[in-house]
Formats: sequence, C-alpha cells, structure tokens
Amino acid sequence: MRVKAGSKSPYTLVALAVFSLMVFAFAENSKEFQKQPYYKLKMEAAELSEIAMEAVKQGGAEKGIAIDPENDPNLTGLIGEQYTLITTDRGYLRSKLLATNPNFAAVFVEMFKKAGLKKDDVVCIAFTGSLPGLNISCLAAVQVCELKPVIITSVGASTWGSNHPEYTWLDMEKYLHDRGIINFYSLAASIGGGSDNGRGLSPEGRRLIIEAIERNPAVIIHEGSLEANIQRRMELIEEATAGKPVKAYINIGGGLASLGSSQNGKLIPPGLNLNLVNRNFPARGVINFMADAGIPIIHILQVDRLAREYGLSTNIIPVEEVGGGSMYYKQEYSVTITVILLILLSIVVFIIIRVDLGYYFNRQK
Repeated sequence: MRVKAGSKSPYTLVALAVFSLMVFAFAENSKEFQKQPYYKLKMEAAELSEIAMEAVKQGGAEKGIAIDPENDPNLTGLIGEQYTLITTDRGYLRSKLLATNPNFAAVFVEMFKKAGLKKDDVVCIAFTGSLPGLNISCLAAVQVCELKPVIITSVGASTWGSNHPEYTWLDMEKYLHDRGIINFYSLAASIGGGSDNGRGLSPEGRRLIIEAIERNPAVIIHEGSLEANIQRRMELIEEATAGKPVKAYINIGGGLASLGSSQNGKLIPPGLNLNLVNRNFPARGVINFMADAGIPIIHILQVDRLAREYGLSTNIIPVEEVGGGSMYYKQEYSVTITVILLILLSIVVFIIIRVDLGYYFNRQK
C-alpha cells in the first residue's frame, strides 16, 4: 500500500463519508426501548391509580350520580358538573380530562425520587376538589413509595371537578380508604374558595361543604380569615409530624391557603422545585413557608404542560393505557453496539487517512 501524507484524493474522502453514513445508519437502527429508572414502582403506582379511579367511579354510581358522556367521554366518573352550589371558580375541562390519566402516578414517582424521598419520609400534601384524578395518582404514588403523608384538603372545587355536594373529594378519599385501596385520608379540611372560607359561595354552598367535612374524619379549619386558616394549617402540620422533618410539600390545585394567592399559582413553576426562588409574591401561603425552610416543592397546575414535559399523552380520547409514554420506556442507543461501531469507525478513519485510495484507483487505469 502507498501511504501518502497531505491532502486526500476525492476517492478517499467519498469512501470515508459513505462508510461514516453507513455506521450512523446502523447505529440509528440499533436503538431499542429501555426501561426507565424505577420502572416497577411507576407501574405499581399507575396500576393502583387505575384501580382507585375505577373504584371512585363505582362509588359515584352507588350514589346515583350520572356520567355525562359529552363532557366525560371516557366515562371515568371523575368529571363533575359545570356549576353546583360548591363550585368555587372556573376550571378548564381539558385539564380535568387529562388529569384522569393514571400514568400521572408514574410522574409523581419520578418527582419523588428526584426529590430524594425515601421510605417512611414525611410529606405534606395540599389537595383541592378541583383535580380528583391527580389527587388519586398522587396518593397511589405516595402509597407505593411508602411515604408518610399529612394531607389537608380545600373541599370546594372548580368547574368540572369533584363538585357534587354529596360526593366531594373527602367522600371519594374515604370511599377508597374504607375499601382498603388507599391507606390514608385527609387530616383536616377547609371550605376553600375565596379566603379559604367559602367567599363567593352561597350560604347553602358553605353549609353543604361543612356537612361534607363533618361526615368525614377530617378536622375542620374555619378560622374566619385566610391568614388564620394558613396559621392553623401550619399548626396542624407541626402537631402531625411530631418533630419529624417534612421532606417534601406537594400542592395540587389552586387552594388559596396552600398558595397564598391565585397569582402565586402562576409564579411558581409547575412540577418539582428543589429550590423555589423567592419572588415578589403578593401573599404568602403554606407553600412559601415550606420553601423558606428549604423543603422541596411539587406544584401541580398547568396539567397540559406537565403531561408534555413528562412524555404522557395529551389526547383527550382515549385515556392512555397504563405503561404508556416515556415515563416507562425510552428509545435509546445500545451502549455495546455504539462502542463497537465507534471503535470500528475510528480504525477505518485511521486507515483511510493514511492510505491514498486515489493512487490505487488511478493505477488500475
């Protein structure tokens, strides 16, 4: 062979380019679906969430609550009415429908692990009645991860949430607990809505929510002002944790006592916040006090955005099957094949750079 220093002939460069493209094409075709971290826990959580959602649907049927197939096309039983006496504000039907995806339980597992949560860690959870599907997925993930939750609920719900006065989120929670599906329920509950004391609701609406709290095993929080309700929540959390450190604070929905104000719900980035930046918040809720203590914050609003970020389906119909999406599998390169191809390409590149193929092609003429 003739080794030639300096610039290479066109034959040499073409051969190198063709071979490189062949290696690249082979590497692309060698991609395979790989299980993602915590696959088993994610599957267990999503399966439990699916079971719990089906049970809540059954509970609604037992109470004679009809499903509207137009607004609940997947017949989940987790979509309430547009307006009832306990409807606090306007919600988005699309968000409520997306929230019925049980694979959100896998998203919670992912966030819990990224937050460094371990078995028996204490977490505080703020629910509202607005997103029952996400509430269920959160509880399923908490259960399979064997965390210790302290739960406080704002019972009122936005449009299309759990706003049936006879079947509030507290009733759903208790239904799941009584049937041995979910192991925990809310420690305490407030009316919710404006000032967290039902401002904007009718006297009858406030009465119905208070009745819902009283028929469930939750301490009522009704201190007369938003600030007093926030303070009472902090006291109840301190009593319930009994000196154990809170390892994460989870907020689902737009409860004012949890967030401090509706504006805070928009200022706080959705998802996991390991270090919540101290912004110019118009008011301070429990979430701010938790963030000040250096506690990781999981803030769940903007459901569509969260679904996209975590690789879940954003289609309304049908509900995504358990195990679907990149939470469970991702198409990745085979490390072994990639290393072999890299070595092979390096050898060929070295040989072709050192040998002038143009000389040998021309010599055959």
